Amino acid sequence: MTERPRETATKAKLFEPYQLGDIKLANRIVMAPLTRNRAGPGNVPTLLMAQYYAQRASAGLIITEATQVASEGQGYEGTPGIHSAEQIAGWKQVTQAVHARGGRIFLQLWHVGRVSHVSLQPDGKAPVAPSAIRAKTKTFIGGQFVDVSEPRALRLEEIPDIVDAYRRGARNAIAADFDGVEIHGANGYLIDQFLRDGSNRRSDSYGGSVANRSRLLLEITAAVIGETGAKRVGVRLSPVSPSNDVHDSDPNRLFRYVVERLNELHPIYLDLVEGATGGERDFDRSFDFQELRGRFSGTYIANNGYSLELATGTIDRGLVDLVAFGKLFIANPDLVGRLRSGAPLAAADQSTFYGGGARGYTDYPALAENCF
Repeated sequence: MTERPRETATKAKLFEPYQLGDIKLANRIVMAPLTRNRAGPGNVPTLLMAQYYAQRASAGLIITEATQVASEGQGYEGTPGIHSAEQIAGWKQVTQAVHARGGRIFLQLWHVGRVSHVSLQPDGKAPVAPSAIRAKTKTFIGGQFVDVSEPRALRLEEIPDIVDAYRRGARNAIAADFDGVEIHGANGYLIDQFLRDGSNRRSDSYGGSVANRSRLLLEITAAVIGETGAKRVGVRLSPVSPSNDVHDSDPNRLFRYVVERLNELHPIYLDLVEGATGGERDFDRSFDFQELRGRFSGTYIANNGYSLELATGTIDRGLVDLVAFGKLFIANPDLVGRLRSGAPLAAADQSTFYGGGARGYTDYPALAENCF
C-alpha cells in the first residue's frame, strides 16, 4: 500500500469528525466487524476482549465482531453472545473500556442460520435455515475448520421467535451501554439466506417473491428500531458476495427493493460490503453500488479492500460517508494514527486470526507517536 505524504493525509476529510445521528464520531474511519473467537465459557466477552477493543478506540466507530442473539444462532466456537446476563456484563466491560478512551462502539447482532454445526447447537439439534439446503462452507470447531451440518427449514410459526431474539439482543446491547447496534444481514448468514433465491426455496410468505424474501430483514429492522430508536441502528448487507455459499439470480432487483424498504424505516446507516467479502472489489461489475446508495438517505459506510488512497478519494468526492477497514485493524491498533501520519503498516499473523489468547490479538504494538 502506497502512503500519501503526511500533510496531505492529515488534511483529508477522512480524518474529520462526522455526526452520526446524535453521536459525534472523531473521524470517518470505521473498524469493521472481525470474528476473532476469543470469547470465554458461556460465550461471555472477556477482559482480554475489552483490552483489544480499547486499543482500537481511535476509530471513529467500532463495530464489534458478530454476536449471536440466541444460543441457536451460534455458528463458530468462541464467538460471543448477547442473550444472557453474564454476556451483558462481559460486554459492559468492553463498552466501558472503549468509552474511557473516547471511542464509540456498536454491537453487531447475528444469527448464523445454516452456517453451523450440530455440536454448537442446543441438544445437538440441526441448525435452522429458510430451507433445508446444506451450505457448501465450513465452520470453526476444535481449533479447525469443518463442514457445516445439514440444516432444517424454519417452521412459519418459529419465525416470530427469530425476530424477538433480535429485539432482545438490541435491548441487551443498550443495557451493556453500546452506542447502537448493527443488524448483520450479510455474508451468507440467516438474514442473507432468506434474501437469496439460491438458499430460500420457501413457498409461504417468507419465500418466492423479492418482497417475501425481504420480509424477515424488514421485520427484524422494524423490531430493533422499535427497541432502540432508528438513530441507533445500522444494517450490513453484501449484495454480490458469495460468502458462505449464497447467491441470487437477480441481486440488482433484490437489493434495490431491500434498500428502498429499509430507507422507509430510517436506520442511521447502511454498511455495504462492496464486492466479495474479504476478496475482490470488482467481483460483480454489473452491480452499481452508487445507484444503490442513491436509494438510501442515511449514512453510507463502504467496506471491502479500501486503501488510504481509495478511502480519501471516495470520501472527498462525496461518494461515501464513512469507510470501514477490517484486517488492517488486526495488526495496527493505532491504524487511524498510522494512516494520518503516513507511518508504515504492520502485517498480521494469519495463524492467530481465529481463537487463542493475547498472541496476535492484543500484543501488536502501537507506534509511540500514535498512542491514544
